[in-house]
Amino acid sequence: MYFLNRLAMQNYWSFLLLFLFLSVSSFAQQETLKSKSYYSLDDSGRRMKLNLLDNNKFELVLSYGDYEVINDSLLFKNKDGDKSVFEVQYIKNAKIKRDKIKVSFEEDSSLYGIYIGTQNGTDSIHYQKVSDLTAYDSNGDFSESFEMNRAQYFYFVNEGFDYETRKIFKYEIPNAITELKVKVNYVLPNIPIKGYLDNKKNELSIGEYDNITVFYSDEPIVDSDKSIIPPLETKQVLSWTYPGKEETDGDAVAPEESADLPATDFKIKIAKSLPEALQQTKTDGNKFLAVYSDPKNAEAQAEFDNLIEKQQRYIGYISSTYEPQYDPFNFYLTSKEDESWLKKNKMTDSPVLMVLDEKGTILAWAKSNLSPDKTDKFMYYDSFNSKLKRTYLKNNFAQTVNTKNSKDVELVQAFYDVSALGPLGDYDYEYSEEDGNKDDFKFVKFDLDQKKARQVWKKVIETHQNDISPDMVLVQAILQEIKSVGYTKQVYLKDKVLDEVDFKAIDYLIKHYDAIDAKRRAFNEQENAPIQIGNLSTEISNALQNSTSIYNNDGSYIKSDQRKIKEAYEKIMSIDKGNFQFYSNYFNYLADIAEKTNDNTVYIQEFEKYFDKYLVNKDSMVQNLDQLFDNAFDSNSLHYYDWKEFKEYHSNLCNEISWSVVLDSKNQSYIKKAINWSECSLVLNKNNPYYLDTLAQLYYKDGQKNKAISTQTLAVKYINEDVEEQTATDIRETLSKMQNGTY
Repeated sequence: MYFLNRLAMQNYWSFLLLFLFLSVSSFAQQETLKSKSYYSLDDSGRRMKLNLLDNNKFELVLSYGDYEVINDSLLFKNKDGDKSVFEVQYIKNAKIKRDKIKVSFEEDSSLYGIYIGTQNGTDSIHYQKVSDLTAYDSNGDFSESFEMNRAQYFYFVNEGFDYETRKIFKYEIPNAITELKVKVNYVLPNIPIKGYLDNKKNELSIGEYDNITVFYSDEPIVDSDKSIIPPLETKQVLSWTYPGKEETDGDAVAPEESADLPATDFKIKIAKSLPEALQQTKTDGNKFLAVYSDPKNAEAQAEFDNLIEKQQRYIGYISSTYEPQYDPFNFYLTSKEDESWLKKNKMTDSPVLMVLDEKGTILAWAKSNLSPDKTDKFMYYDSFNSKLKRTYLKNNFAQTVNTKNSKDVELVQAFYDVSALGPLGDYDYEYSEEDGNKDDFKFVKFDLDQKKARQVWKKVIETHQNDISPDMVLVQAILQEIKSVGYTKQVYLKDKVLDEVDFKAIDYLIKHYDAIDAKRRAFNEQENAPIQIGNLSTEISNALQNSTSIYNNDGSYIKSDQRKIKEAYEKIMSIDKGNFQFYSNYFNYLADIAEKTNDNTVYIQEFEKYFDKYLVNKDSMVQNLDQLFDNAFDSNSLHYYDWKEFKEYHSNLCNEISWSVVLDSKNQSYIKKAINWSECSLVLNKNNPYYLDTLAQLYYKDGQKNKAISTQTLAVKYINEDVEEQTATDIRETLSKMQNGTY
């Protein structure tokens, strides 16, 4: 038998009691309502249904959906059983270090069974229990927030019940994001329950063993012998007490609040015709037009007036002065004069609620009356407005790209607009109608083939190759696209690798490097700038490192042209624009190539250039690193190292290259240089047994056998518990071979 956990049941009963209280106060002056079903979705994601029946009867359904018969069992499919339990928001929190991510769960969230995972690139995912990461703060209060090391991807998992499949939710963390706000929605999962139908008695028994509940085809009659005696009198008292009753904090009664907002002076202008309403929306700018049509309803005008009154109170209440962002909609009620327009646009249902842009394009519609679950979507805070904006820009993008006569400036702006939409949300993905109610809002689906869009984007890039000065709108669109967060991801929800068009776009950035660098700070400082332009060598190398290979869902592997990747790195170095992050990505690329080809030559040669330019020698290495560190990181950096980590990176790099010389017989000409690099690694990280082992073997290969033995002796001396057992054995055996001349 399936049981709700105690917390979930408490929440349900609390909601039920509140519902019953509100029902009495809200409908007390009406004798009856129309027989129909009403649906509710609360802030925690719980969906309920209220059936108003004939003769003032009602049913309150706490869970509903479909069921499936499997042998002798029933699978009850809750309407929300497959809904995501996580709502994740991306936050730019300047107080958080760039190498950290703060994770904040909603207050009082139940974190039992919740896991969080992190991953960089294609590395394995590291999972931890969220409950192990939370703690009490210095004031003794429990904190649902904690910090973790930055990673490219974050995963959230709700372990759920043993019989449920686990869903893993993956999020890609943009460079500028330093905090994740997470809300956990608990909904009833799909419930496997054994059942048996007795056809003779027409009874359905649900459950197992001693936990059996019997459902009858007719409503059972209460046994008179077990009837409950009704009270003689019932009263409702707001504040109950009695003489001598001790008052406690729990006895305090909150003052009664009015369900309505106070009246304000703000008024919404209602147009007299649809063309006038559209013109008004166009003139206002950055607004949508909500159109309601319900010609068969005699109360339509009154219901529409109630909506307008509600909106006026809300907008007037939320701010003492008019602020456009709180007023994103105009409103219009159709009349007989609009019948032909409704017929032309196939909106002849009654009722129907539509949202139009300033050109009259229907962006969304619902076969619904002005129920609260629909009218609440016109509030500023609802995500419905965000989805409308995204739908509007995507639809405008499709129309602009599909139009043969679109001007270049219009195309560039269209690509930029969708590239600047920001992190994707749940509302960006398509769902079938089975995922929602039949009266939910449906959104327009644009018609634009991805291949055609790519051809237009290619033409735009090629057209601008001869620009004397950079088009900064195009620059921002290019940067988003090469980082796999541009129009391809926003419009088609697909990942991609850098292709020929992207490499031409990168050439455009490199050609105008200095001019872009001179202008980018001014662009970044613009108020509410949707796209931040980082250091170009960092931005491009991040793309070369992270957007050049992907695994498809079918298991196939796609990668970019390796020759083009190498050329892009070389072009940046040729104009002397490589910074630390650029070289970090470049060395990762070279290390990968060296491993695949079993040839370290190019890797060693490129490191030598970097060392001679930035590190020089062991005597001035720390000072030179300090200067390099000051300019190493941009505000859009994907990774950030503190000073200690910065030094560790370079000490590991010096040792890695030096060790490759030890192993590769083809590069023995680098022995003396590798000795210098290895000695530098120990300047930054003294007495490291790995580094000492590398240096000792280089000494031996250079003929300095005594120095090699003394250095290898130190390597053995400083072996500690952090050194793997096999490595420790190898270090000791190497010393033995050096001492007996068999090395």
